Amino acid sequence: MSTLTLEKSLEAFSAKFAVSAALTEEGKKFIPGGYSRSSFNFGPHAVYAESGDGAYIMTVDGHRLLDLNNNFTVNVLGHAHPAIESALVEAIPAGFSFGNPSLVEADLARILIERISSVEKVQFSCSATESCMSAIRVARAYTGRIKIAKFEGGYHGFSDMLHVSSHTMPGQGGSDADPQAVADSAGIPQTELENTIVLVQNDLAGTDRILRENARDIACLILELQSGAGGLVTLDEEFVLALRALTTELGIVLIVDETISLRAGYHGLQGVYGVTPDLTVMGKIIGGGMPLGALGGSKAVMRVLENGQVSISGTHHGHRLALVAGAACMNTMDADAFERLNRHSNRIMKELNEWSHARGSRLTIYGKGFSHMAYGYMTEPGLMVRNHRDYWHNVDGEKTQILSLELAIRGFFPVHRGEFSLSLPMTDDDITSFIEALKQIVTELES
Repeated sequence: MSTLTLEKSLEAFSAKFAVSAALTEEGKKFIPGGYSRSSFNFGPHAVYAESGDGAYIMTVDGHRLLDLNNNFTVNVLGHAHPAIESALVEAIPAGFSFGNPSLVEADLARILIERISSVEKVQFSCSATESCMSAIRVARAYTGRIKIAKFEGGYHGFSDMLHVSSHTMPGQGGSDADPQAVADSAGIPQTELENTIVLVQNDLAGTDRILRENARDIACLILELQSGAGGLVTLDEEFVLALRALTTELGIVLIVDETISLRAGYHGLQGVYGVTPDLTVMGKIIGGGMPLGALGGSKAVMRVLENGQVSISGTHHGHRLALVAGAACMNTMDADAFERLNRHSNRIMKELNEWSHARGSRLTIYGKGFSHMAYGYMTEPGLMVRNHRDYWHNVDGEKTQILSLELAIRGFFPVHRGEFSLSLPMTDDDITSFIEALKQIVTELES
């Protein structure tokens, strides 16, 4: 019998992070659930951070953890990076909330346009959720159609129109051949489900058939080249290129949500794939840790914003401090920085998968190979996750949760569902310590 069980790991987690547990209970007096972001629940509760420095966070419980969460991939430069700190310190005395546009808005837009070849114009918002909403409105206006096509497991924010089929559970969502839209939350009107066409990732035949059957009504297809919050699934390059050809043929606007995957390389993950979408949603790293989203696209599609056909505006859209932090972050993330992160990523994937294969283990590290990856303890050795439904069959949820809890207990802070991201300050020694810790946990789990 394994020396590690879920019960033992939960008990050890609660003991190690007892102060966080107490703060959660105190917070419940004022905030539903104790805090405003329930996605940070890590087993029984979240871990409260007191400070961050480089690749590490210090928790209120007095523990220093290697941050493999990085605010769900936001902090590509880690914590308290001097380039971002100095940019903000310099900017703050001049004021930080204006209704007027600021010079830095065009500067950051120019950076994004120079890096992402499909992007010719950019409009900023406060978050990628808002920019996804903007993308849908733009696509509907441009095409004159209403329905949205999206993939199961694809997460594009919590708006009513898109918080659909991101976390479909077994027994929901129809069959593999006939997937059905499922609301991810109460309070989402049935009309949103009726306007959503759901597809299965990496199923080209099924996707082709469904899109053709509904082409006259579909304004856009929105997708993540590698999904995040709904579970990490990497789309095949051939699949993506076929979708680009198909959506062009059918007059469907192709939206690539690069909120997470912009950290894949200097030109984003679409640059790696060689695909040119009509619209691109950006977020996370472009704000340097401040709240910022962006919608970019071709001049032709973005013209509906320029000519006033589509109206989108918000009090804090183009917020000066977010733009300042974002420009500092993106200027620091040059080609060498991306190469360094991806070298660490490739090392983790190669060493752990080779080790696991050699011992016949069910541990798998998967993803495209950039600095946002996943670990999973599979139901059988060698299984992979090629679509959201594979989570139902191929991932041992209980044992994967044990891995997450034990990592936190031993000084590492991943995403509880089995994902992790790297930051530029991480050293070779940091990577080695993570690899060795995961090996030790799996060894104990299988003993």
